[in-house]
Amino acid sequence: MPNRRVSKPIYIGSVKVGGDAPITVQSMTKTDTRDVSATVAQIKGLEEAGCEIIRSAVPDMEAAKALGEIKRQINIPLIADIHFHYQLALEAIRQGVDCLRLNPGNLRNVEQVTEVVRAAKEKSIPIRIGVNFGSLPPVGGIGKTRGFSRVFDMVNELPKATEAEEGQYSVVDHMVATALWEIGILEDMDFGLIKISLKAFDVPTTIEAYKRLATMVPYPLHLGITEAGTVQSGSIRTAVGLGYLLYEGVGDTIRVSLSGDSKDEVTAGFEILKSLNLRNKGVTLVACPSCGRADVDVIRLANEIDDLVSSIDSSIKVAVMGCEVNGPGEAKDADVGIAAGAGRAIIFRKGKKSRIVPEYEMLSALMEEVRLVSEENQSLTNVQ
Repeated sequence: MPNRRVSKPIYIGSVKVGGDAPITVQSMTKTDTRDVSATVAQIKGLEEAGCEIIRSAVPDMEAAKALGEIKRQINIPLIADIHFHYQLALEAIRQGVDCLRLNPGNLRNVEQVTEVVRAAKEKSIPIRIGVNFGSLPPVGGIGKTRGFSRVFDMVNELPKATEAEEGQYSVVDHMVATALWEIGILEDMDFGLIKISLKAFDVPTTIEAYKRLATMVPYPLHLGITEAGTVQSGSIRTAVGLGYLLYEGVGDTIRVSLSGDSKDEVTAGFEILKSLNLRNKGVTLVACPSCGRADVDVIRLANEIDDLVSSIDSSIKVAVMGCEVNGPGEAKDADVGIAAGAGRAIIFRKGKKSRIVPEYEMLSALMEEVRLVSEENQSLTNVQ
């Protein structure tokens, strides 16, 4: 695995982003931000799921003014998501948010952006420059506010990454140029608390945009595939795009954007990081897909175990195997493993055979071993 790109570290609230900090998982609220109680309740649920940074939409001044009370009631950093109206960013700063997200496609007035940067600099509040394919400025209109129409912006005429011919101006070029325009404004004001994202639904376009910008600037990169889809399809699409970038060492924070429960975004985010050995949080489940050799209902067993271990924070690898082909090998390689056979199963713990149990005791016996390992891990953590 290539070395991780070294970015300039910043702090979003108390959370370090970039440099040698762990890659963080964030999400976005789906409540009406003006409804403080509902928004706080959702954030607290996300905190329990492991979310480390949260972003909330700020569509109007009422929502902006609600941010202060929301922040007072939560425990993770709060990012204000700003589009179109710079006054909302200024109010979010007054309310004490931990970071701003500015969209350079929707907020293109240099004087207004400058005023926001000046206010953020006074409070040492970082700014994420959030470029999205769906809201790119018109072709030829980066940083311009007049003489261009979003309906006839020509962005959709640009070729995507897999369509562009050599030397042809593409969506990737336009996304990177848009980010560099706003980066230039911030750098001219000696503002360095910068984080950047370049998101599209098209995975190759997203990958190429991030790869290119990663070689041009030192700032942390927030990864995502925008409007990725439903929980199943969106998680797969995001895993493909973010997995490639993360394996190449690119990325400092991630969000899995799903049309579903925000908790699913957090779960998927950590599963992506765990799959690349970039974060260890909770149980990693190795499960046999089952076939004609399986002597037990391994699918049912794996799903029951997955539900039971979902609340465990300790980093544990659990293997659920259904036959002798790969069962013993995978079970021994896990912290806790089960190799099931005809009417019985061998339970492994830390690579050694722990016991043999009848089929009707498999679930309870495995979970007992998982709890023991979890307690051992907690004891080691407390000693350290």
